Amino acid sequence: MQLQQLAYFVAVAEARHFTQAAERMRVAQPSLSKQIKALEAELGAPLFSRARGNVTLTPAGEALLPLARRMLADAETARREVGELAGLRRGRVRLGATPSLCAGLLADALARFHRAYQGIELLVEEGGSRDLVRVLARGQLDLALIILPLQSDDPALVTEEILRENLVVVSPSLSHARKPYIRIEELRGQPMVMFRRGYDLREATLNACRQAGFEPRLAVEGGEMDAVLRFVEAGLGIALVPSMVLDGRPGLTGTPLAPPGLRRTIAIAHRKDVEPTRAAQAFRATLLFFLAEAAHEGSLPEGVELITTA
Repeated sequence: MQLQQLAYFVAVAEARHFTQAAERMRVAQPSLSKQIKALEAELGAPLFSRARGNVTLTPAGEALLPLARRMLADAETARREVGELAGLRRGRVRLGATPSLCAGLLADALARFHRAYQGIELLVEEGGSRDLVRVLARGQLDLALIILPLQSDDPALVTEEILRENLVVVSPSLSHARKPYIRIEELRGQPMVMFRRGYDLREATLNACRQAGFEPRLAVEGGEMDAVLRFVEAGLGIALVPSMVLDGRPGLTGTPLAPPGLRRTIAIAHRKDVEPTRAAQAFRATLLFFLAEAAHEGSLPEGVELITTA
């Protein structure tokens, strides 16, 4: 079994078309088909069903696809790791992060890392924790900043808690006098701006409202972080967001929920079976030092707390 054959297989599985996959891989279609047939012969099972021009995965193909993606990702990681020079003059960090972190602390941490390691390529994938966990487990990320607890226990991941943050009720700054806190029950009947399905904050909001005995009244739903904040600024409704995203947004006010409130834990995660590359380790060290420095100076966003380990 060759890596090139696996790459051809994944290309066909994603395109569901042999000719399009060949164009994507920049190879003649007959050559690609020959390699797929050789892979099927070696595995002893057909990987694709080609009925009436439609290309679909067979059960064997469905089983192979996640394994092939992981093997290709691991091979790419190995190439990058071997190719890194002493002093980290080149390399790559593939980082996943939630939208709240991308809109908050992450930019400054990335800037510090870039100044220290200008030859390291930074690739950032923004998404919800569930999506990031899946991409990380497939080997397509080196590290991910995710929200705990995980929706499903994945023994293949190592997680390290780094921050806790408060969730606050955000509203336009001029809409009313600021309260010291608000009870979740007071949100009953108020128009709310809701994140898209699959978004961690959507589930947190729905669960909090349901535990208080009511279903939220949705004015607008389906947005990402920036869209939700803009909709709130425009007066469409209120939303439940992490406190850190309100830095630099004078048009918005965040009101804490009544004690004990709602908090969530941010962790940095990597695959258990693959040691992070030296570039990824350097980014982790830079991020943790940046957070520790910010906590010492009192410059962490309001409602954000560093988790210190013994």
